[in-house]
Amino acid sequence: MNQMRRKDREMKKEFALGIIDKSEYATLATVNEDGTPYCIPVSAARKGDTIYIHCAKTGTKVSNIKHNSKVCMSFVGDVHVPVEFNDKSSVEDSDKLIKTRFTTEFESAVVFGTANEVSDKDEKMVGLRLISEKYTPLDMPYFEAYVSKSIDITNVIRIDIDTITGKRKKFDKNGIEMKFGRVE
Repeated sequence: MNQMRRKDREMKKEFALGIIDKSEYATLATVNEDGTPYCIPVSAARKGDTIYIHCAKTGTKVSNIKHNSKVCMSFVGDVHVPVEFNDKSSVEDSDKLIKTRFTTEFESAVVFGTANEVSDKDEKMVGLRLISEKYTPLDMPYFEAYVSKSIDITNVIRIDIDTITGKRKKFDKNGIEMKFGRVE
């Protein structure tokens, strides 16, 4: 497994788990039977060190997971391109702010894990409930009725986290990068 190159931007596990929880989607990477990579955006929700996604009963990701259960997922939290210059900026300002201008502030998490189809109906309900609470919280009064009609045709995949890393690049109000987990 690859090591993070910019260890000065590494964040704690709790930070990385929080990125999973707030991300709008994740990218799931699997390996095709011929060894070529395959990745696809998915809706993911987490409970502890387990991530749930849902999908159809057949398809490339399902076939790949059956062939090789090792997966990688990436999640992106807040992203911001600093725009510090304006019509009143001076050359002196540009010298001070140039390091924050041509970059992107970001936060991300990368998970390596093991994926398996969930066959237990109770666990499928747990996974679908987590996903629904994250993405459609206002529709939860209808959850039981909808899921009771669709659970047999819905596939739920459980990804058990083997390793997780979190990374962030963010500047404080003075334009200094906050490293080694420093928060403001």
